[in-house]
Amino acid sequence: MRLFAIRDYRHLFAAQVIALFGTGLTTVALGLLAYDLAGPRAGTVLGTALTVKMVMYVLIAPLAAAYVDRLPRRTLLVLLDTVRGAVVLALPLVTEVWHIYVLIGLLQAASAAFTPTFQAVIPDIVTDDAAYTRALSASQVASTMESLLSPVLAAVALTFMSFDRLFLGTSAGFLLSALLVLATRVPDARPSAHTRAWDKAAAGIRTFLRTPRLRGVMALNLVVAAAGSIVVVNTVNHVRDQLGGSQSAVAWMLAASGTGTLLTALALPRVLDRVAARTVMMTGAAVLVAGTGAAVALVAAGLLTWAGTAVVWTAIGVGMALVITPTGKVLRASVARNAIPEAFAAQFSLSHLAWLLTYPVAGWLGTTAGLPVAWSVLAVLAGAGALAAPLLWPRHAAHGTVPSAVASSVTPARHTRQTSGPDPASLSKAA
Repeated sequence: MRLFAIRDYRHLFAAQVIALFGTGLTTVALGLLAYDLAGPRAGTVLGTALTVKMVMYVLIAPLAAAYVDRLPRRTLLVLLDTVRGAVVLALPLVTEVWHIYVLIGLLQAASAAFTPTFQAVIPDIVTDDAAYTRALSASQVASTMESLLSPVLAAVALTFMSFDRLFLGTSAGFLLSALLVLATRVPDARPSAHTRAWDKAAAGIRTFLRTPRLRGVMALNLVVAAAGSIVVVNTVNHVRDQLGGSQSAVAWMLAASGTGTLLTALALPRVLDRVAARTVMMTGAAVLVAGTGAAVALVAAGLLTWAGTAVVWTAIGVGMALVITPTGKVLRASVARNAIPEAFAAQFSLSHLAWLLTYPVAGWLGTTAGLPVAWSVLAVLAGAGALAAPLLWPRHAAHGTVPSAVASSVTPARHTRQTSGPDPASLSKAA
């Protein structure tokens, strides 16, 4: 099945790309706004805003999953895009730093509800397993392209406009994303097996805790966050302070990691047709541990040069793609179809909980104790996650069936395979 021959998927993918680039431009503009308001304290302002973002992601995603089956999903997605557009439109009007925190909290709360809901829609639209694998790769490619191109687009735009105009463009992007979703036939979520909101919110977390492969995914989330925090948080200080590079050099070094992620994500669909997701993800964890270990050894010895940094950063990008890209396939194979929103919301929340742990290590510890100390701690966390993952997700569990707690809800799907897609129990073989 040709992925982009599916009309509804084309619309949703276009909406995702537009919203992603809007978010990227907002990130650049927010940094300039923070500097405009706080000057030398801009880093503290951005760090606090980033913490607010992670807290919203951890808390809101499970709650969104609890109520997603009570609302038409298309209406919910359009509403959340509209809220994000309105919040971004208000950002250039702020006059106090605390205004930024409030608006970022609202923006990220909407994003925390939007993203897992959006992710859970895709397997209901793309029901062919091979095409769904390519949809996961396409999402990873889109995210990577955003991280590579958004700073470039912002730099070009800032040559002929002030940074507050970037917010206007971003707001328009969110509204265009809403229109694309509105033009898409989005199936409503299947009724959850849980009736109480708290049970629904906690259901995805409980599924992760009792399912071996999902426990392994939680450990792999820590590996990704530990290695990724080095790139996301410390690139600017390492390039500017240690290597004496310019602002553009920071962007190019970030692009090195993004290029590794992009090329790997493009190659993975064919690999995942032949190789089990567990094997690919464990390989990614090994690459990330090797990357963080090399970063620690080289920076401690004063040998992390331009070339060495580029190689290590690229390796980290490759490892992140190897772990992240197959995750959706594993989630889809691990739960009944009516539990997919809960599973995606739980993964969204748990993965960002790992980032909430590693961001302060990279940022605050890196500032107070130095990069070698901070990276050593992150390397230990990455190693711990990589060691725990195969223990929590043993090889014999790679081809298990849907957890028994949801097995009863799988049965109806077997009778509606022509309209609802493959049975999750059969899909588990692909993971």
